[in-house]
Amino acid sequence: MSQSHTYDVLIVGSGAAGLTLGLSLPDHLQAAIISKESLDAGSTRWAQGGVAAVLDEDDSVDAHVADTLVAGAGLCHEPSVRFTVEHSNAAIQWLIDIGVPFTQDAPDHFHLTREGGHSARRIIHAADATGHAISETLLQRAKEKSNLHMMQNYIAIDLITREKLGLDGHGCIGGYFLNNDTGDVDVITARAVVLATGGASKVYLYTSNPDGASGDGIAMAWRAGCRVANMEFNQFHPTCLYHPQAGSFLISEAVRGEGGRLLLPDGTRFMHNFDERGELAPRDIVARAIDHEMKRLGADCLFLDISHKPADFIKEHFPTIYERCLELGIDITREPIPVVPAAHYTCGGVVTDTFGRTDIGHLYAVGETACTGLHGANRLASNSLLECLVFARSAAQHIIQTIDPDEPIPQAPCWDASQVDDSDEDVVIAHNWDELRRFMWDYVGIVRTSKRLLRARHRVNLLRQEIQEFYSNYRVSHDLLELRNLVDVADVIIRSALLRKESRGLHFSRDYPQALPRAFDTVLTPKYLKELGEL
Repeated sequence: MSQSHTYDVLIVGSGAAGLTLGLSLPDHLQAAIISKESLDAGSTRWAQGGVAAVLDEDDSVDAHVADTLVAGAGLCHEPSVRFTVEHSNAAIQWLIDIGVPFTQDAPDHFHLTREGGHSARRIIHAADATGHAISETLLQRAKEKSNLHMMQNYIAIDLITREKLGLDGHGCIGGYFLNNDTGDVDVITARAVVLATGGASKVYLYTSNPDGASGDGIAMAWRAGCRVANMEFNQFHPTCLYHPQAGSFLISEAVRGEGGRLLLPDGTRFMHNFDERGELAPRDIVARAIDHEMKRLGADCLFLDISHKPADFIKEHFPTIYERCLELGIDITREPIPVVPAAHYTCGGVVTDTFGRTDIGHLYAVGETACTGLHGANRLASNSLLECLVFARSAAQHIIQTIDPDEPIPQAPCWDASQVDDSDEDVVIAHNWDELRRFMWDYVGIVRTSKRLLRARHRVNLLRQEIQEFYSNYRVSHDLLELRNLVDVADVIIRSALLRKESRGLHFSRDYPQALPRAFDTVLTPKYLKELGEL
């Protein structure tokens, strides 16, 4: 039976951003942290490399800012970048204080590694499983706080706004959530709502992300009336393990940072032909280089070789990668690793300020869901977890300063399922899911053309109609809701890509191979598109 819940703060997502925000709230504020699967199912726990921060006396805020701006290809918002980097040390110290077991190379001294695009060693890490260490620690601390209510197996359907309820004012008061355990749709209301749902890389056929990365927060905020920006910038990680049984296993950037060499099938190095930084070039350059060489040679994969390093060094620095590859019959201390690019990170998202505020009152977005101006046209390695920490802590402070625990929350109506039936054609969902991800990979991937993008727009328009019809007539399900979000995300990615008449950062067009003299954000506004009759 459907239920109603009310909290001071509703946090949708249980990754680094959502948990950090929850842990930053005082005990007198009651908060719900919602996960659509298990509490540890998000992308955070899969992050291998680490967190970029200014921690070494030979490093500086200015150097980290400069590296970020270069990687962002002229599209970063420098105030946001500086805000993030200036708060990096405090964010890392907070993680240390709550018990994250970062790797040390001496007593009271943390080991720092270097990754592509960085001019210094500034990546603090927990071996090669930093995300897992952070996720486990945050979850443990969250479970210890009595004011945090952890709810798993709830998938968000849509946000509830005052405007939708016909009330005065402009603000978000909660959302509808499908309880996957019962099949009922619950209403959860709150004085502040935070979207921390991660990115949308599942819109592509090949991705390093877990299955839940379906852009739920971005799609819901878009449908509710928020602007989204720079959705054409989808980062493809250059080195995902290529093996039929590997799933979406990532080979960390840190492998190249510690001397890993990219090789053609005949063992020849090639990155110096594309960038003087070689294997340490930013991810967009490395991914395009691999994609180019694979297509030129007709190769299924290329190779990443770290075997010239001592075996003990490899096992110590990359134990997770070593063990996983060994399970699949690949000994990385003796042979190269087969790799391919895969969709990895959504640089665009819901437009926010440094407090995480969106266009809708009382609605915040943090982490990969948001577009803060930090990443620009390409995310610098290991800035993603840093963004989660810094902006979640900033949003929490704004909520603390502005929330009124005595303010009444409007009552939202229960979910009406009286006019829908149970579906007996779920094969339609599976077929549409597969079709969407395949044409996004083929037409809106690493290298794009206007013709491919127009084809994709035609296909996505047809799919949106089919999916909306299915959504209107049948009971909602987990797969249907994710598909509905993915098609909305695909739509804004394609719209954004068509608007950018240049190549910049992660967006490379054969029709417009040069960058324009000035960089501009691609900002989509739902109200404007509705007025044009395009939504």
